[in-house]
Amino acid sequence: MLTPEKTALVLLAAGKSERFTDGDKLTEEYLGHPLAFHVVTALENIPFLARIAVVSDTTLDFAARGFQVVENPDPSQGQARSVRYGVQAAEKAGAQAVLIALADMPRVTVAHCYRLFEASDNGATLVASSDGVQPMPPALIGRDHFAELCSLEGDAGARTLILRGHHVITRPEELVDIDTRQDLEDLREREAAAAIRAARRRSD
Repeated sequence: MLTPEKTALVLLAAGKSERFTDGDKLTEEYLGHPLAFHVVTALENIPFLARIAVVSDTTLDFAARGFQVVENPDPSQGQARSVRYGVQAAEKAGAQAVLIALADMPRVTVAHCYRLFEASDNGATLVASSDGVQPMPPALIGRDHFAELCSLEGDAGARTLILRGHHVITRPEELVDIDTRQDLEDLREREAAAAIRAARRRSD
């Protein structure tokens, strides 16, 4: 089984936010913090070998949160380019695997990520998350696939690779991906409704 101590966390935070009107979605406030820092906080106690944030012209200080910051100078080349930069940095750090996560998935949990490790084997590991319909990040990928990851092109990122891997199913709400401003508003509304329900249960 792979372990976090031999794995590099690769956080992809260089998206162009093209579908998110009026600004950078990763800096948007969600529950009192920038959207991108929720997954950072969720995974901060996992003892990764290295933490690598692939960014593009961001105002967010990932370095202060313990990340090696790698700049993607041209995010228009697609997510695969960010994956390549992250994997190359992970190789230099001596990682045997990468856990690829997206900065716009604020509900990812540490428990789910440990389940990905539990489903791993060795350098040939290819384990992705799933909402029961399709595989997606976070994805744990062994070093046997590093060369293929670095050869990918376009905006599909590692999608074509994880389609053929093992998929660990979790609740869809843990894998919410914020693409549009409406996605963020919907998430805020669900959080507010859940808080109201919890308050009512406590008062009963």
